[in-house]
Formats: sequence, C-alpha cells, structure tokens
Amino acid sequence: MTTIEKLPLVIPADWVAGPRQGRWTYDEYMALPDDGPRYEIVNGVLYMAPSPSWSHQGVVGEIFAYLRTHVKLAGLGQVFMAPLDVELAPNTVVQPDVIVLLNASLAKLKEKHIIGAPDLVVEVASPSTSTYDRHNKQLAYARAAVPEYWIVDPVAHTVEVWIWEGGMYHAVGIFQGKMTLQSQVVPDLSGHVEQLFI
Repeated sequence: MTTIEKLPLVIPADWVAGPRQGRWTYDEYMALPDDGPRYEIVNGVLYMAPSPSWSHQGVVGEIFAYLRTHVKLAGLGQVFMAPLDVELAPNTVVQPDVIVLLNASLAKLKEKHIIGAPDLVVEVASPSTSTYDRHNKQLAYARAAVPEYWIVDPVAHTVEVWIWEGGMYHAVGIFQGKMTLQSQVVPDLSGHVEQLFI
C-alpha cells in the first residue's frame, strides 16, 4: 500500500489502532488523533474517505447556499455542511455533506455534534464515494429513519431524492436541468436543479 492519502475509495480503515472492526463507537471515534484523514463509522466499522476535490466542494457549497437561503428565509430551521459529526447511533457516526435540522429537531444539536437523525441529509457522490453513499450510508440513514436523503451526482448534474417511510427508502425521482426539486422535508423549493452545478 502506498500512502493513505492516495487511496481512491472509501475503505475500511483496518490499520487504525482501536477496537476491532464492527466494535467502533462514538467514544473511540472521538479519541482518534486529528491527523488529516476523514473518518466515519457505519455499523461499528471505521471507514476512511479520500479528501474531497475542489469541484465536489463547489457543488456542496451551492447546495448548502440553496438550502440555507430557503430554510432561513422560511424560518424552518438550520442548515449545516461538513465537517460536522452526526451520531445516528452509538456505533454509527457520519459526516453528511449537507444537513438540515428543522426547528422541531434543533434539540439534537449538541455542543460538538448532532445526536439522532437529521431531517434531511445530502451526499455529493463522487466516483470514489458513490458505492459507499448508495449502500453503506443509505442503509445507515434508513436504520436511523432519516426522513429524506439526497444523492447528488456532480458529473451527471442530477439530484436523486429518497423519502423514508414504512421502514425503507422510496425514490421520489431523479431531478435535473430545469426541474425543481420536490422535497417533503423542505417545502416550496424554487429554482432549477441546473443552478446547483454552476
């Protein structure tokens, strides 16, 4: 293996000292040194993700600004962007790219992180994170009953919207171009999807 900074995919961080994989919790996660890599825990397994590219961060910034403007003007709650830890369960800690907490959920916001399911999470899926975002994280968000999950494809310029109901996610649709996003969590969104990819 070369240096861990050059790893292209989200992978289990088996080399990191700590509990064996499958047993990681928020407490062990918080004890990790702040040495650069981005880590998350899903179902007790510690993962390391590559640093995001500038283009990924650009899309994250546009989505954050889009949601924050709407949520703030409507007085609906607060919007955050990574890095911010979300403890979905004691053995599942993630850093969604964008997070929406509606007013009724603001008690989940603690001093250093969020405890419990946000109302909406957004992941910008790069080629190196797409499988992880569509499998590991989607299952984690479903287990935590996160009401709405967006998967953004910065290459195809699309936003997939998923709604959690009846114990599983159901696809609302894939939005692109001049379409307006349909959200059950953040009502009355305006503007075209294409504006998120400028």
